[in-house]
Amino acid sequence: MAPRPPFRLHLLLLLLSLPPPLPLTLAQRFSAANTTLNHLARAPGPGSLYVGAVNRLFQLSPDSLQLEATAVTGPVLDSPDCVPFRDPAECPQARLTDNANQLLLVSSRTRELVACGQVRQGVCEKRRLGDVAEVLYQAEDPGDGQFVAANVPGVATVGLVVPGPGRELLLVARGLAGKLAGGVPPLAVRQLAGPQPFSSEGLGRLVVGDFSDYNNSYVGAFATAHFAYFVFRRRGARAQAEYRSYVARVCLGDANLYSYVEVPLACRGQGLVQAAFLGPGTLLGAFAAGPRGSQAALCAFPLAELDGGMEQARRLCYTVGGRGPSGAEEATVEYGITSRCVTLPPDSPESYPCGDEHTPSPIAGRWPLEAEPLLQLAQPISAVAALQADGHTLAFLGDSQGQLHKVLLNGSRGQVYHSEQVGPVGSAISPDLLVDGSSSHLYVLTAQQVARVPVAACPQFPDCASCLQARDPLCGWCVLQGRCTRKGQCERVAQLDQWLWSYGGDSRCLQIQALQPAHHPRQEQGQVTLSVPRLPGLAVDEYFHCAFGDYDSLAQVDGPDVACVTPPQDQVPPNPPGTDHVTVPLTLMFEDVAVATANFSFYDCSAVQAMDVAAPCRACVGSFWRCHWCPQSSQCVHGAQCPEGERTVYSAQEVDFQLGGPEACPQIEGLAGPALVPVGWESRLALRVRNLQYFRGRPAPYHCWLELPGELRRLPAVLEEAAGAAGLIRCQAQQFRPATSQRELPVPIYVTRDEGQRLDNAAALHVTLYDCAAGHPDCSHCQAANRSLGCLWCSHDRPACRYGPLCPPGAAEPLCPMPSIHSIEPLTGPPEGGLALTILGSNLGRDFADVEDAVRVAGLPCSPDPALYQISARLPRIVCVTSPAPNGTAGPVQVAVRSRPPGISSQRFTYQDPVLLSLNPRWGPQAGGTQLTIRGQNLHTGSNISAFVGDQPCPIQEPVCPEAIVCHTMPQAVPGEAAVRVVFGHAQRTLRTSPFLYTVDPQLLAAEPSTSFRGGGRLIRVQGSSLDVVQRPLLSVWLETPVEVQARGALARPQDPKPRRSCGVAAADPQACIQLPGGLLQCSTVCTVNSSSLLLCLSPAVPDGARPSRVFFALDNVLVDFARTSGGQDFRYQPNPRLVPLSRHGPTRPFRLKPGHVLDVEGEGLNLGISKEEVRVRIGAGECLVKTLTLTHLYCEPPPRAPRAANGSGSLPQFEVQMGNVRLALGPVQYEAEPALAAFPVAAQVGLGMGAAVLIAAVLLLTLMYRHKSKQALRDYRKVLVQLENLEIGVGDQCRKEFTDLMTEMTDLSSDLEASGIPFLDYRTYAERVFFPGHGGRPLQPLPDGPQEEGCRATVRQGLTQLSNLLNSKLFLLTLIRTLEGQPGFSQRDRCHVASLLSLALHGKLEYLTDILRTLLSDLAAHYVDKNPKLMLRRTETMAEKLLTNWLAICLYAFLREVAGEPLYMLFRAIKYQVDKGPVDAVTGKAKRTLNDSHLLREDVDFRPLTLLVLVGPGAGGAAGSGGEQRVPARVLDTDTVTQVKEKVLDQVYKGTPFSQRPSVHTLDLEWRSGLAGHLTLSDEDLTSVTQNHWKRLNTLQHYKVPDGATVGLIPQRHNGGAVSQSLAQSCSSGENTPMLEDGDEGGVRLWHLVKATEEPEGSKPRRSSLRERERARAKAIPEIYLTRLLSMKGTLQKFVDDTFQAILSVNRPVPIAVKYLFDFLDELAEKNGIEDPETLHIWKTNSLLLRFWVNTLKNPQFIFDVRVSDNVDAILTVITQTFIDSCTLSEHKVGRDSPVNKLLYAREIPHYKQMVEKYYADIRQSSPASYQEMNSALAELSGNYTSTPHCLEALQELYTHIHRYYDQIIGALEEDPVSQKMQLACRLQQLAALVENKVTDL
Repeated sequence: MAPRPPFRLHLLLLLLSLPPPLPLTLAQRFSAANTTLNHLARAPGPGSLYVGAVNRLFQLSPDSLQLEATAVTGPVLDSPDCVPFRDPAECPQARLTDNANQLLLVSSRTRELVACGQVRQGVCEKRRLGDVAEVLYQAEDPGDGQFVAANVPGVATVGLVVPGPGRELLLVARGLAGKLAGGVPPLAVRQLAGPQPFSSEGLGRLVVGDFSDYNNSYVGAFATAHFAYFVFRRRGARAQAEYRSYVARVCLGDANLYSYVEVPLACRGQGLVQAAFLGPGTLLGAFAAGPRGSQAALCAFPLAELDGGMEQARRLCYTVGGRGPSGAEEATVEYGITSRCVTLPPDSPESYPCGDEHTPSPIAGRWPLEAEPLLQLAQPISAVAALQADGHTLAFLGDSQGQLHKVLLNGSRGQVYHSEQVGPVGSAISPDLLVDGSSSHLYVLTAQQVARVPVAACPQFPDCASCLQARDPLCGWCVLQGRCTRKGQCERVAQLDQWLWSYGGDSRCLQIQALQPAHHPRQEQGQVTLSVPRLPGLAVDEYFHCAFGDYDSLAQVDGPDVACVTPPQDQVPPNPPGTDHVTVPLTLMFEDVAVATANFSFYDCSAVQAMDVAAPCRACVGSFWRCHWCPQSSQCVHGAQCPEGERTVYSAQEVDFQLGGPEACPQIEGLAGPALVPVGWESRLALRVRNLQYFRGRPAPYHCWLELPGELRRLPAVLEEAAGAAGLIRCQAQQFRPATSQRELPVPIYVTRDEGQRLDNAAALHVTLYDCAAGHPDCSHCQAANRSLGCLWCSHDRPACRYGPLCPPGAAEPLCPMPSIHSIEPLTGPPEGGLALTILGSNLGRDFADVEDAVRVAGLPCSPDPALYQISARLPRIVCVTSPAPNGTAGPVQVAVRSRPPGISSQRFTYQDPVLLSLNPRWGPQAGGTQLTIRGQNLHTGSNISAFVGDQPCPIQEPVCPEAIVCHTMPQAVPGEAAVRVVFGHAQRTLRTSPFLYTVDPQLLAAEPSTSFRGGGRLIRVQGSSLDVVQRPLLSVWLETPVEVQARGALARPQDPKPRRSCGVAAADPQACIQLPGGLLQCSTVCTVNSSSLLLCLSPAVPDGARPSRVFFALDNVLVDFARTSGGQDFRYQPNPRLVPLSRHGPTRPFRLKPGHVLDVEGEGLNLGISKEEVRVRIGAGECLVKTLTLTHLYCEPPPRAPRAANGSGSLPQFEVQMGNVRLALGPVQYEAEPALAAFPVAAQVGLGMGAAVLIAAVLLLTLMYRHKSKQALRDYRKVLVQLENLEIGVGDQCRKEFTDLMTEMTDLSSDLEASGIPFLDYRTYAERVFFPGHGGRPLQPLPDGPQEEGCRATVRQGLTQLSNLLNSKLFLLTLIRTLEGQPGFSQRDRCHVASLLSLALHGKLEYLTDILRTLLSDLAAHYVDKNPKLMLRRTETMAEKLLTNWLAICLYAFLREVAGEPLYMLFRAIKYQVDKGPVDAVTGKAKRTLNDSHLLREDVDFRPLTLLVLVGPGAGGAAGSGGEQRVPARVLDTDTVTQVKEKVLDQVYKGTPFSQRPSVHTLDLEWRSGLAGHLTLSDEDLTSVTQNHWKRLNTLQHYKVPDGATVGLIPQRHNGGAVSQSLAQSCSSGENTPMLEDGDEGGVRLWHLVKATEEPEGSKPRRSSLRERERARAKAIPEIYLTRLLSMKGTLQKFVDDTFQAILSVNRPVPIAVKYLFDFLDELAEKNGIEDPETLHIWKTNSLLLRFWVNTLKNPQFIFDVRVSDNVDAILTVITQTFIDSCTLSEHKVGRDSPVNKLLYAREIPHYKQMVEKYYADIRQSSPASYQEMNSALAELSGNYTSTPHCLEALQELYTHIHRYYDQIIGALEEDPVSQKMQLACRLQQLAALVENKVTDL
């Protein structure tokens, strides 16, 4: 064997083309069914192995991977959008979520396992190493500081447990994941012990300005004795989009991350790092390579160089500001924070090797550490591990396809020496590739299994060849031990040629290169010499021996030659059956170890002749062995040992003898006559022989032997010798009749001499017996037989085919009988002829010449085809081509052979003319697939029918009917007309009058909706072009059906998509679902072609459990995926909805429905797959109109009267909901009759009393009168109960109806907001409105402008700039504030104004402003502690409190826009919508719909809603009918004043436009258009206004009799109706101020709208004669009767109030960092001042946040939104705000009969709101604290939101006015302070004052 060349490739492309010689069979494996494995960890020493999986933790034994313990970790009710919760109601979107393990670490010191999952925001738990099922710690209510791992499975989390001073710490790095991950740092130090394990409180966190700008993706975490390293990928910097690879380092003892430094990594020419491992002194990294990262490269980075680069970056950033020698920036402080590189003393890096508080951090080096690739691989690498063994460095690479590659690293090279498939194909190997404690095994993890794989599997290689071929650098062949071992395991490794290594100089195994002799006869014993080069030497007392199988003999060694003696004959194993030799292994042995092996054969000549019975001599002398033949004794011998006097035929191997070889054997050469022997006729056989000279002088008899079926027949024979060695043997004549009749039967024949001495057959020898009668059933077959056989048709006795001599004379028939025709096919043909007609029969001639002109069809010649003529078949056939004939010609088929009478068929052939009449359809897409129906007559003509459309074939769908042919068109290259033709054999018919039109393919442009319930039936509208050319469009879905779905029944059976049809039977509709090959199920619905541009399809129903894999439209041959028509959105199936029966007692019990009520149906998943417009709800034969459809509720308005049952019976109507194909019956409905009041007539009562008075005694009169009075009181009481019941029913019904209308309006509003957005104010306007409430649109006075001011303006600006710099002095600013607040004339208004000016001036330095605020609040707390601490922050009395208000407004603006703004705006719009639905008095400001009883319009005002059509567009202000106009509907009331109408019209026309951008209502007139010339301008007052008794009523639409649907327009005002009219219009509008009218200009006339302002209710003494008047008086005397209106309004708005409070008080999303920071500071203040009362702390937090910020925001939506808040909306917001205030107090909320109505409204909800507030405070307290560093980072980002220089100068100018006002006091305070004197603050103030006031001060 040639030696294998050494492996010399520098860059090796994986994988090796040849698989390894032997697969690894020694690996133990562990897997868990239906479980995905995520992470792997190993306990130190011989400890257990731990596997983190989805919903499980496993503990395995380290050796056998046997399961020791299991822990269940999921699934868990969770949502990545929610923080951990206890009550599921806190997270409505929570679903049962699988818990994938994200981090698995072992704490060796505490013997604990740290496991972190993805659920609950990645919180961790601790378990006991000895039993993972035992939980040691689990956070019950974790704060956000305990969110450790990523909450998304695809985002990596890495970590280390590192030793710290007296404790272990947890270093965790993770990527950005989920909505709630913004506050979790990418790298954090966490505590493992203590009161809050896993919390990063008080420890280091890598603070990032904006995590998304960097988006670190971590690959691995590693530790050495002094450092921890993290390998990751991220963007290069904030402005760079490309990603780079990095390695970061921190000191192990650095709990604050002061030592953080990172440098880029670069594997030259490669992509990003994918996996890494910290090996001995080297960091190995696998990098992406090749196109799209489909390959990988391995690079090695020496740890010394890595640490050197980091130290260089640290030194540059510590000592020279990050600049290198060239001045370029080589190190910087990264991650978008404000810190920068500094210039410290040169020895700072050595003095602070792990950084300190004053050193910059985090440091990032700019120059990458580069390395050349060691090798390249063909698959992406997902895992890396390495170790050093036997002086070699080995790397282990796991790829994305489940293969493990072992790599030998040698300097700058690497080569793969072994690859094996460890995991399932396609399953990537996890980065957790672990080496066991003894470095002998690897633990390999994939998603499906854990495998324990040997590092070096030397023992698995059984022999030297496989050991060396493996090329494992740790393995070699130990020759004298006879096994594959590691080098240290071979005892004589130091001696030469004892340990063979595949990387050595001569890496071949020991071999026996030569054997002399190579084989030996088994009957003799001899010596064999072996040649074995490189045979290792032995000691003197040691020896080799040879083993011939089981026989040993001592070996004599002479250098490389070894001599051994063969075993005796009895020790040689017997030959295997059927062989002439036995081969045994010849092994050179040392003790019991095989050193070298070869095969050695012992042959047996006597067995050779038995191998070939037909030619034993030829087999003997022609064999591979040295065997000879003795002819006379018929023996094969191994030497010249024939009996004496007997001649020998020598072996062909003997070159010394000429007389030898197979040709010298006595043998039969062949037959001397014909080989054909007829059956039944006596024949004599003769055979030629030669080489019979060996038998001369020894005569013997000869015999011929024939091996007939079932018989061996012997025939005597005689030898006729000829000249030379040849001769002839003649067998006795014999007649043969085999037992079975066959046409031809080969019969072997041989010859024997004497008794059993067989002569060799030189070749296979046989004679052929033939029987003429076999296979020739008729005369034609017989005469067609081979003439050499001599067969004749013999008519003697029974006609048959016989051998000629066996037929009696005269019985032979020269001519055959007449032909017989059995059948013809087809029976019809075209008149043109050319049809191939098939004739089946017998006696159809003996060759083609007999029938060439013998066939006639219907009297006309038919030309046979010679190629298709068959006479030798079982049933002879003639295929002929018909001749042309007139249409209608018919007749039988005749065949006349020679002069015999013709054979005539019983079937008749008809010539018929096929006619094409019509085509349907006439057009179709060029893609084909159109099903064409060609109609005509006689279309079933002939058998070879084909259809064509143009040049394209149209495959015919069987069967072809006489009147119709159905085919399917094929694709056509270009559109256009194509003739339709049908070919009948050689005849063609063309439909010329109706060509088929190929049109352009249909195009689908859009399809919606894209969801449906699984029940199907939802209408899908498909828009496109050329859709009407499709004959049968389908909407289909392919489904993957599990076995259990298929087993549930005959949902679908295998069906041909184009089933065979029957003539005369209409085609059946296809099944809804059919089974496709491959196990897929296809469900389809036929779409309706509405027009050329619109298809209407119903979504197919799909069975439960089946998973849709593809949804597509089938437009004939055009297949279009649904996603292509919906913008890439796949069609999704939702679970069928579930509805709760109407009646609580079950679906069979009737539901009692009160007339006028709205039905509320509860359910689940109601709007997931349908919209409210598509839902049909029926009550019997009537329809229940659907008003609102939500996820869990359906609201519908039933018919006013009970409808009849749908089936026409007298039973109750059934309530049915239909959603597409889903029909749900929810039970019968029973309408209740209106409650009637039982009243007893008063006259009858009086009459009864009088009659009783006459009939009974006077003494009973008083008793009867008493009873009468009692009954009357009882009746009145019952009447009140009925009224109260009706009142309750009315309120509930009204609430439901109002809520349904409001939800419909809000749904429309939501869709509008998607287009226009919420009208948020920009930040500057928002800040000005909050800082300076009530100052209008220009709170700050601009700087003086003009030419005369130009000179002094620069000086003033310079002075203000100096003031800005002076404010940066904390001492000056605090002195200024305290001095101003100490002045008696400095009012509360001044305090607020100056605080807001400071907020503006310091907005760009929010960190500084926050520091000032902390100082002021600390002073304020110290002040109140001595008095009453509960009063702190209660009012805005100090500048600190106003500064706190402004600070919160700045910090919470983003929270308002992103979270709380939407529910607050929806509440505002809901209130406005509800108020506008009812009448509002324009004069008094009172409204029918309100929450505030002081603004309640108590009188019943009749009103009617109207819909006006408002002209909008170019012609809106001109003549009616102008072009370009649009009519916008606007809802108003007929009781609205003209100004109110204009406001509502503007709201509708400018919907979505901010209020400040709309025209003013006072600049427009309302014009009523009627016809072409009818234009009437409407106004609140005009000459038609009604005036009575000095009261003038404002004009309304009712006054002008404007009808419903009238057309109006808004036009600019053309005239001024006088100052009075203008002022009245302004007063009467529902503006911000309630009008107070004093119209002296009109002589005492007062205005009124709905009620007169001074009108008082009637007196409280009603007349006794009228019960109705008494009830009205009672209603006026008890104003609480109007509480129903307030309750109705409250119930309608309840959902929006709850949503707003929930948004404010919910912690399901991250709490704003400012809130957490403020609350932590208040906790700190309380602790500092010794306040332990929780109520005091609660009050502080409430006063600082909820009452100071949120109450102001709730009360004033105009601070946030660009809207107008009317008085009525403001009054309602006042009630809601007061409710919020009451919810924030700790005192019990008590109500009584004297409580205000506003408090009674929310008496039930306030306790719940109180609980929300308390939980809000508790959750914030338990969350992890907001660090100073994080807060500063957030404030730095906010500082840039308001940096307008002019406004800052304006604020400084106004601030200076206050300083100037108290100038002397401020100067005095500054001069009194010694520190201020040193800083010369008073002097600096005097200088800037001189500049601002343009005067020189005396310094």
